[in-house]
Amino acid sequence: MISREKVMLVGVETEENYRQFDSSMQELVQLAKTANGEIIGTITQKRATVDRQSLIGKGKLQELHQWVDAEEIDVVIFNQELSPRQQQIISQELGVLVLDRVQLILDIFALRARSKEGKLQVELAQLNYLLPRLVGQGASMSRLGAGIGTRGPGETKLETDRRHIRDRIAKIKRELKQVAAHRERTRSRRKQQATVQIGLIGYTNAGKSTVLNRLTAADTYEQDQLFATLDPLTKKWRLPEGLTVTLTDTVGFIQELPTQLVDAFHSTLEESKDMDILLHVVDASSPDRTQHEATVLQLMKELELENIPTLTIYNKADKLEDDQFVPTLFPNVVVSAKNFQGKEVLSQAVKRFLMTIWEPYECWLPAEQAGQLSDLERQTLVIAKDFDETRNSYHLRGFQEKPSDKE
Repeated sequence: MISREKVMLVGVETEENYRQFDSSMQELVQLAKTANGEIIGTITQKRATVDRQSLIGKGKLQELHQWVDAEEIDVVIFNQELSPRQQQIISQELGVLVLDRVQLILDIFALRARSKEGKLQVELAQLNYLLPRLVGQGASMSRLGAGIGTRGPGETKLETDRRHIRDRIAKIKRELKQVAAHRERTRSRRKQQATVQIGLIGYTNAGKSTVLNRLTAADTYEQDQLFATLDPLTKKWRLPEGLTVTLTDTVGFIQELPTQLVDAFHSTLEESKDMDILLHVVDASSPDRTQHEATVLQLMKELELENIPTLTIYNKADKLEDDQFVPTLFPNVVVSAKNFQGKEVLSQAVKRFLMTIWEPYECWLPAEQAGQLSDLERQTLVIAKDFDETRNSYHLRGFQEKPSDKE
């Protein structure tokens, strides 16, 4: 997008959402900025429940129309999800492109997708969401491809009939099934190699990519933006003791993560279920930290990840006031992944965590079997290694995964 589009944000505070309303609206501002929008104003309204026709009621809708005309607004974004009928009514009244929070998130995902799989997943989510909304798109259809809410591979075809779109959805699903099969083969190879798999999860913009880069020098995209990382990335990480693991970065979670995205990214999110350990990265400096933690824990439950051993990494410690931080999740480590010392702090924290969840072992390795030493160091956490000349053997002590962990 060459020029930033003028955006008006709209939110309705109800009896259902009043606890998260302020943080949700602040998040909407960040989402709109991430999509390259210029925020001209924000309109909020308090109601017991949303209006069934227009979400905000006829009077407020007319007021919004006046704002749109006076400020020459390009896009109006609602914080709540709009039904197809609501979107049609509001669009006809305002005469500009009207989006909801779900469409905005989908648009950002389209902006961020790099891999073929990522692009296919976003397109699938967009088509599934937009299919029932084809009626009444009106004048906004003519500007498809022009800016916010119009990105992604599929939107320019939306003028065509529903059959074409359903055929496209079926084709994408077939392609994604092939990609998922390839991903499953890769996972199986890792399991056969007995490689410990660690997954990075957390709220969007918590710093997962920074942690990955600090530990592995992965050089993945790292920015202070929502959904800076979309496509999962797996890199090897070798601990100072020699243990070699894989680290996988995943898409960030967010309040009200669109169901369409969870469905479309099923194979990607499924990868987290095969992890041996999860590192839950939290922005310790965020004023909404507790809400972020609750959102991630709820999604972990929905994705059946809550039984995987999890170490919480409270990141961005450099932004904390001294002695003002009180952790709420355990076990944990407080760190600034951006700092050079962060790597040592993280490595030691992961090492201590492994020592609490793995079982200790002790063994003697004859010198003539020294070739197995590197295998042990790579596959287990060796914390002590001594050579006994009288026995001509290595004395090793360390920790290894419990047999049931790999079943």
